[in-house]
Amino acid sequence: MTRTSSPAYGWVIVAAGALMTCVSMGAMFSLAVFLQPISADTGWTRTGISTAMTIDFLVMGFAAFAWGAISDRFGPQVVVLSGSVLLGLGMVLASRATSLVEFQLVFGILVGAAAGAFYAPMMALASAWIDKNRSLAVALVSAGAGTAPVTVAPFARWLIDNYDWRPAMLVVGIAAWILLIPASLLVRRPPVMLETNPPAPAPGVATPVAAIVAARMSAGEALRTPQFAVLALAHFACCAAHSGPIFHMVTYAIGCGIPAMVAVSVYSLAGLSGLGGRVLLGVLADRLGAKPVLVGGLMVQALGAGAYLFAKDLGELYALSIVFGIAYGGVMPLYAILARDYFGPHIMGTVFGAISAMASLGMAFGPWAGGWVFDTYASYSWLYIGSFSVGLAAVAVALTFKPRPAAAQLSAAA
Repeated sequence: MTRTSSPAYGWVIVAAGALMTCVSMGAMFSLAVFLQPISADTGWTRTGISTAMTIDFLVMGFAAFAWGAISDRFGPQVVVLSGSVLLGLGMVLASRATSLVEFQLVFGILVGAAAGAFYAPMMALASAWIDKNRSLAVALVSAGAGTAPVTVAPFARWLIDNYDWRPAMLVVGIAAWILLIPASLLVRRPPVMLETNPPAPAPGVATPVAAIVAARMSAGEALRTPQFAVLALAHFACCAAHSGPIFHMVTYAIGCGIPAMVAVSVYSLAGLSGLGGRVLLGVLADRLGAKPVLVGGLMVQALGAGAYLFAKDLGELYALSIVFGIAYGGVMPLYAILARDYFGPHIMGTVFGAISAMASLGMAFGPWAGGWVFDTYASYSWLYIGSFSVGLAAVAVALTFKPRPAAAQLSAAA
């Protein structure tokens, strides 16, 4: 292994990653805030506008896998810099769209491809930079996405209220350029570069079997393991369960008679709770292990999704946003922890990119399904029933994950 810079710089990487996930996820999820104003102004259906979000997640899934492989091969800086340019471009062009199809393609393809450039590569990078408190570091990068509802969403709503949705989306795109391009220049490769085939240990020195196997495993071998399949399927079901309730949270609150800006605060509170959940569950994972914390978080998430059937007034929605936000936000970094412990850091970008691709497919389903349910039944009830059921399936899948023996010693051995 070779050292290229101080490991303390890893916390700069964590901060940059948190900013990137905040801005990128905030820009993409801001469509939840734009949904009602765009529909009212253009006459486009909620299903049609929500389809742009579905395209986002589909493209993001394939892009995350590609970006992860590129990051492993050429380094993360070129990936996040490219994503920064694409994100701002997608928002700016979408603000000028004159037809629903044009909006769906521009917002869906460009913003989705850009968003895939940040989450998986920066999660992988943070896990490679930080050895001690790795779960916390990864949770903080993921927590950037949790700050989006309390930063980007209210900012977008304020712009809409004062300038209409087109100027608001334009400003969000320009702001993304201003924030992300300089942050991308801070990104560096990790100080410890692990060799794919490390030398044999010195005579008499024991090396955990897990460390040897994981260090020598290729990306192709990793993608064929049952553990990869379990993580990918669990992440898919997890995201399919919470994406619909998250995306339609603002419009559901408005439908309950809550004013638009207050409805955004319900969404913001869920995001803020998700931020706390990422840190809380990250700390618990360092102490208790990632798998039991993941299973518990997924169960709370499923119950929270089902509880939306009964939440109608503002107080109930605020309380549910806290519980649901802690659960769906807190579980997100844990997949990266399990993947890193099992497969090792040398193929983390590719492996977690592939897992994130499956997660994005799950995220793609919820927004479209929620829009279709509402347009068909004038109610979101079946969305929440479906989310509860899929959430329970995620719990069942996560229970089948079998960690590699002595996986917790992988970092020390490397």
